[in-house]
Amino acid sequence: MAFFRTPTYNTSPTAAKSDIPAGLWIKCKQCQEIIYQSILDENLQVCPHCNYYYTMTAAQRLKMFTDKDSFQEMDADLRSYDALDFAGTKGYVQKLQKNREKTKMEDAVITGMASLDGIRFAIGIMDFRFMGASMGSVVGEKITRLAEAAIQQKKPVVLVIASGGARMQEGALSLMQMAKTSAAFMRLDDAKLPLIDILTNPTTGGVTASFASLGDIILAEPHALIGFAGPRVIKQTTQAELPKDFQSSEFLLKHGFIDRIVERKKLREELSLILNYFN
Repeated sequence: MAFFRTPTYNTSPTAAKSDIPAGLWIKCKQCQEIIYQSILDENLQVCPHCNYYYTMTAAQRLKMFTDKDSFQEMDADLRSYDALDFAGTKGYVQKLQKNREKTKMEDAVITGMASLDGIRFAIGIMDFRFMGASMGSVVGEKITRLAEAAIQQKKPVVLVIASGGARMQEGALSLMQMAKTSAAFMRLDDAKLPLIDILTNPTTGGVTASFASLGDIILAEPHALIGFAGPRVIKQTTQAELPKDFQSSEFLLKHGFIDRIVERKKLREELSLILNYFN
């Protein structure tokens, strides 16, 4: 009896591929290890091999930071439109529609009231998948309304932030949101209610220059890019050599801009502790 047998293969171009479900695993962007998607999901989108932080969706963040079925969304029907008749490589209207289909969101932030370990608070979560979570009129309006609702209900505000900055397709209308949101959080401060910012990768541009810098407590995830202009622009402007870790959360902690860096798996517990203090 033969112990070995030479297998035969179908080498034709039309040979059927193995029926492997899509999205079963991914290759880590940093360490190149293969990770089962289910393990990545259980680990809060952090590589178990090298601790690389993947971007989380607003829905994933919401589940992470709130009690089950406690979230009551606000202003879900607000939508951006092309007020400036912006002409680009792709029309603004088409970009908005494409991003709505991709993310199942109306714009780059979800806002509402929720609870964590039984404590009620106002929460806004930005989703980088929607046009880089750029701040247009709708993002600014929803965050402003969130602050106003928190003042009325005497609740703290938690913002989970990721953004590429202002939305260029809305021009000065986008830049106005910096002043509008900053004024709203000044009123929150006057009401002696706290703003808790959680900065994630990346947090840049006009968002950093407004409500991302105004938190009474500012937390950040490890190795997050946090800054206003990009390192290349700053280097060209100042003609100075920048530190290697420039604009990282670690650099900003060292220089007093943020209060604490918290690993993603500990953020829920940390937020619960802070809300308990203020409660």
